[in-house]
Amino acid sequence: MSAGPAGAGAAAGARIVQIPVGHMRNFSYVVADAGSRTCAIVDPSWDLDLVYRAVDESGCRPRYIVNTHHHFDHTTGNEEAAARTGAEIVRHEASPLGGDSTVAGGDAIDVGGARLEVLHTPGHSEDSICLVASSLAPDGAVITGDTLFVGGCGRVDLPGGSARDLYGSLFGVLGRLDGALAVYPGHDYGPSPTSTLGRERRTNFALQPRTEDEFVAAMGGG
Repeated sequence: MSAGPAGAGAAAGARIVQIPVGHMRNFSYVVADAGSRTCAIVDPSWDLDLVYRAVDESGCRPRYIVNTHHHFDHTTGNEEAAARTGAEIVRHEASPLGGDSTVAGGDAIDVGGARLEVLHTPGHSEDSICLVASSLAPDGAVITGDTLFVGGCGRVDLPGGSARDLYGSLFGVLGRLDGALAVYPGHDYGPSPTSTLGRERRTNFALQPRTEDEFVAAMGGG
């Protein structure tokens, strides 16, 4: 469990804690704002005691539980975490899961000084979102779920997956973001637990310049 590069120099005491959980090498996150003493839990899953410990150590009260997408390995802790903390479950409007409220691309989730901008990034799933936290770290951060990993990207062969949609999300949505943003992925699948968008654009096979048809072929079609 680590504060990672976004833990230092954060504005107004906002920070992100990356928490390795479960046997599928997932990451859960706590985005906390010391000023308002509130936080958001992102993708609670598997080892919830580790998530609760991170919340306790932050000294903040969970206000939201945010899912980057509906797959079970990112949401299996939703109900327990909500019951324990009283936090509101937030998911994209295309999610098949229940919850308290929905968001769409362009919305924002305010956690005190840690404002999370919602980007709709379908491809791995129809309801995939990324969360941009410009106030975190000197250069900001983006929680990418299973849209983008360090060194890779989400698979597209599950129900609701689409290589063409993922191409649009990677190049048309994440492609517009500042390369200095720290990348916090949904799984520990790469050579390091975090990266930056600039580094991924240089080294990640999924972000190398290619046409949409070339990307679809590289992803196995679909």
